[in-house]
Amino acid sequence: MKYDDTLRWMYGKLPMYQRQGGTALKKNLDNILRLDARLGHPSRKFKSIHIGGTNGKGSVSHMLASVLQEAGYTTGLYTSPHLSDFRERIRIDGRMIHKNSVSGFISRHRDFLERYALSFFEMTVGMAFDHFARRKVDIAVVEVGLGGRLDSTNILLPELSVITHISYDHTSVLGDTLEQIAVEKAGIIKPRTPVLIGRRQPDIDKIFERTAREKNAEIYFADPEKTKHFHAELHGDYQRENVSTVVHAVDLLRRRGWKITADDISRGLMRVVRNTGFAGRWQVLGEKPLIIADTAHNEEGIAAVTAQLGRLPYEQLHMVISFVQDKDLNRILPLLPENARYYFAKADIPRGLDAKVLQRQAAKYGLKGAAYRSVAEAYKEAVSGADEKDLVFVGGSTFTVAEIM
Repeated sequence: MKYDDTLRWMYGKLPMYQRQGGTALKKNLDNILRLDARLGHPSRKFKSIHIGGTNGKGSVSHMLASVLQEAGYTTGLYTSPHLSDFRERIRIDGRMIHKNSVSGFISRHRDFLERYALSFFEMTVGMAFDHFARRKVDIAVVEVGLGGRLDSTNILLPELSVITHISYDHTSVLGDTLEQIAVEKAGIIKPRTPVLIGRRQPDIDKIFERTAREKNAEIYFADPEKTKHFHAELHGDYQRENVSTVVHAVDLLRRRGWKITADDISRGLMRVVRNTGFAGRWQVLGEKPLIIADTAHNEEGIAAVTAQLGRLPYEQLHMVISFVQDKDLNRILPLLPENARYYFAKADIPRGLDAKVLQRQAAKYGLKGAAYRSVAEAYKEAVSGADEKDLVFVGGSTFTVAEIM
């Protein structure tokens, strides 16, 4: 199978959460365990760091991978979703998996994948683990896809588990309280394996502490005050907390024998984009007008982005936004600035929220603008209508940003 045919088969034949939502999710790890066994248990053949949480796990994963690369380790990186190229999900030292490797994996295992109806995410995780094992990486940084307890990545036995801060997201799947969501995230804590929590949250810390006790796992909490002298090239005020999480994670790895210097940390944090291809977080796409894209898509992420927009100078703010259908707009829309001109769009996926529905919902909160048939059309209109001293922001979901990149 050629690469393009492979991708069409992967996207079209089997369910994929990013496109369909909760109907694509499995309630157990049976399929990924079957696939791992078929592949010779690659999940056991490389060291790993497992990273979950609601916000920040993508940034932490990329920064940590960059630091490990600077320390001289051959480093695998598995993240999701991708922005423009499926292969962004699977990298070694920043290099994406080769198209032939993707096609070859599917061709070799297609009958098996069809027989057990593996999901898009399950087969992609198996592909990543197989790739890392075959290439004999020293260590892989693996980002949880959704939740933790039942996520396909959760067959790993990592060197370290990391949980970034918890917020409301995917409530239809993970639960509609922070406590329920935290229980799912805590599912990546492994027996006798240290776990690092990126932010103290008094209402749910006890859940992580209880789970760690049950698993006989040492638990640590990152302290931003102890790491504020480290800086990253990634923009966005929210990255300060992620930097703190990364630096504390490195300290725990050192205790387990990994050789990583302070210079490795500094270089890694300042070379994240070069080392890993990281994109989509407070990314500047243009000047005059200033164009910023950010994939924040839940209540806390949107709040952080809006707060930072409020600190920037501009004459007129243009907001190109789209959301997926399962977002609680009553939590998100009140956070958006009323003084902006809005360009409502529908992302080109089945889960995309109709632009006119979004426009009507937004009007209830004083957010005014026009509805467009696509993100590309909305973006083109916003940029062409903006003056040099204006600011154009693109966001609301990963898919919004992906379409203009």
